[in-house]
Amino acid sequence: MSLLHWSVLTPFISIVAIPLLFKHIRRIHTGWFVLPIPLLLFIFFAGHYPLQSGESIVHSVAWIPYMDVYFTVYLDSLTLIFTLLITGIGFLVVLYSIYYLSKDRESLHQFYVYLLCFMGAMLGVVLSDNLIVLYTFWELTSISSFLLIAYWYQRKKSRFGATKALLITVFGGFAMLLGFLMIYAATGTLSIRELIPIAGEFAEHSLFVPAMVLILLGAFTKSAQFPFHIWLPDAMEAPTPISAYLHSATMVKAGIYLIARFMPVFGGHSVWFWMIVVFGIITLLWASFIAVQQVDLKAMLAYSTVSQLGLIVSLFGIGSLALSPNIAHETAMLFSAAMLAAMFHLVNHSLFKGTLFMVVGILDHELGTRDIRKIGGLMSFMPISFTLMVIGSFSMAGLPPFSGFLSKEMFFASTLSVVHNVSWSVVWIPVLAWVASLFTFVYSMVLVFQTFAGEYRPTMLDKSPREAPVGMLIPPIVLACLVVGLFFAPNVLAQGILEPYMHAVIPHLLSPGEQFHTAISPWHGLTGELLMTIGIVLIGTIMYRRMSGWVSVYEYLPRKLALNYLYERLLNGLDKVSAKMTKRYMTGILRHYFVYILTTMVLLVGGSLLLLDAVALDISSNADIQMFELAIGIFIIISAILMIYSKSRLTSIIALSAIGFLIALFYVVFRAPDLALTQLVVETISTALFLLCFFFLPKLRADLTRMKFKLTNLLISVCVGLTFTLVGFAALGHQLFEPIASFFEDSYELSGAKNIVNAILVDFRGFDTMLEIVVLFTAGIGVFALINFRSSRRQR
Repeated sequence: MSLLHWSVLTPFISIVAIPLLFKHIRRIHTGWFVLPIPLLLFIFFAGHYPLQSGESIVHSVAWIPYMDVYFTVYLDSLTLIFTLLITGIGFLVVLYSIYYLSKDRESLHQFYVYLLCFMGAMLGVVLSDNLIVLYTFWELTSISSFLLIAYWYQRKKSRFGATKALLITVFGGFAMLLGFLMIYAATGTLSIRELIPIAGEFAEHSLFVPAMVLILLGAFTKSAQFPFHIWLPDAMEAPTPISAYLHSATMVKAGIYLIARFMPVFGGHSVWFWMIVVFGIITLLWASFIAVQQVDLKAMLAYSTVSQLGLIVSLFGIGSLALSPNIAHETAMLFSAAMLAAMFHLVNHSLFKGTLFMVVGILDHELGTRDIRKIGGLMSFMPISFTLMVIGSFSMAGLPPFSGFLSKEMFFASTLSVVHNVSWSVVWIPVLAWVASLFTFVYSMVLVFQTFAGEYRPTMLDKSPREAPVGMLIPPIVLACLVVGLFFAPNVLAQGILEPYMHAVIPHLLSPGEQFHTAISPWHGLTGELLMTIGIVLIGTIMYRRMSGWVSVYEYLPRKLALNYLYERLLNGLDKVSAKMTKRYMTGILRHYFVYILTTMVLLVGGSLLLLDAVALDISSNADIQMFELAIGIFIIISAILMIYSKSRLTSIIALSAIGFLIALFYVVFRAPDLALTQLVVETISTALFLLCFFFLPKLRADLTRMKFKLTNLLISVCVGLTFTLVGFAALGHQLFEPIASFFEDSYELSGAKNIVNAILVDFRGFDTMLEIVVLFTAGIGVFALINFRSSRRQR
């Protein structure tokens, strides 16, 4: 395997050592042992910077080759951006968590095991070229995020938020898997790299649009797009380091990565454009509007994250117009700038939102509350945190001199270009984007001024305010410095990563050797997007100053139409329906359970055999049935009937044993002495055990020995017997391969064993036999322990 493979596996391998370190080295915080892992991975991926335009590194290892599943890692400029974010911010989050989580009160080994599992899964998602491998890591991110969100599992809200996130994201994951299988059915490939050159042929297939919709469904659920965004605010019950990592920089960006990766395949199609733009703009507007209503700082950041994700998604939708057929090259390159803006804002969002989450975590850690109604006047007590909050919030609001201003201007420019180059009928796109940005400005001001300015209320705080430890301040300071630095030197990022990344999303537009050039400047003249920003600042300031006059509008929102309310009603309804169904079949009567199981088997197996016409029996080459063979069969039937209608346990046991011994006699007749001997030994032991057990049972009551005739029992019994007969006929009549018996006949030459049965058990299926012995041994130990436990209780 290559170093890229090991980079994905390193976090998983490191998981093994975490519990051991936590157990034996309690004096040192476990985070210090975890910290080098993301740092080394970041250095490894940073060593590939800068990747040249169109350059990629590919390594493949066979996993399930007969199903076209290969563990192929693919590093290009698009993947490089995400790997640097995953490992770089992962390093800062681990450093932050060392000071945030107490080594005396927290189960740190669990926290870091879950965190490393998630980090490895995210690296697997962005580096995987094979769709099945990508899906495997995709679902692993959902599982590990569930564990991280529910880290404080003692809290009901943590468990509820984790369950909601798991249900919604796994639902989207299943939809995405179905889309991947449709791609394989239509194209015959599971490789994304192989899919891109044949995207034009795939577009003519009937499965093209269904696969596209299902893949977008997976992307929308993971990236919290409307109406699937409701899981993200509830996930804020996780510790703040988790929120800073999963919900600002990594997990929620997985869906955006999927959209960007499949842009060369689906980009240019009208369904792709409208779905992404419409859902993105609605998410941007609705989440920014709801964010203003929140009084919990983390909840406000959660809705702001949803809003910013909608902004990024809508930019990818606008940029997909560049891949539309019959579009002029100049216009296509103009639209493609939206995809560059999307990735630029994705990086900016990871930086300023990571800063904000960490600052809110500091407030929660030092004050004991995140409620805006209890916080105020903290500027003089926590000046560094105040400065960091200003940088993060103003960048999110799109104000200079912060990098968010540059990407927000590029967003406005892209929305205006749609109107100028497509149609005035889409003027709603820039209008709604501008309105959403007004609310973004308002809640950004709330984060700064209602938290650090205003009245200081010490009686409402659990702790006296003070600045956080230096170790907790270093990670947000690093992110804040990058936010400021990118404003003054944006082209360091643009020319080193963003320009090469464009070759990964619009390869059709760039001829071989052609470079995509861009120049991002803080000042670009008095343009339409700058006027939109000025209008946001002016009107947004008025809206913030007069919030008390219009914030009551939230009281008129109908609660019964809220998505969270509908989600809870749906779950409660499913609970009630499942409870009623369970009560109907969980009667506590064993006969009913057998009826359900056997009837289902008859319908599925027998019905399939009949519908598929799989029953075919050719008895022309069979030997004649001899009289003694017929006699043995008749005696077996008589013994079975006797066992059922016997009024004595002893008689039933003898009849049951007679069936076993008669079957052993069949083996003798058919010249299988080894099987006959094995059957005789097993049957003798079983009979002895039955007699030993039933000897101590009370005598049967008369009412239990009287068997009532039930027609349903007879029908089910006859149908089960016919079904197994049909299965036997189907097996005899459809031998597609040479019987394996001829292979085992050479057991003496293959293994030196003269007994075929022993050779099969010990040599050919030795591991299976060994595991069976282990199971029996374990069961025996359990029985022995229970007997001893019962004896010890009697002695007491």
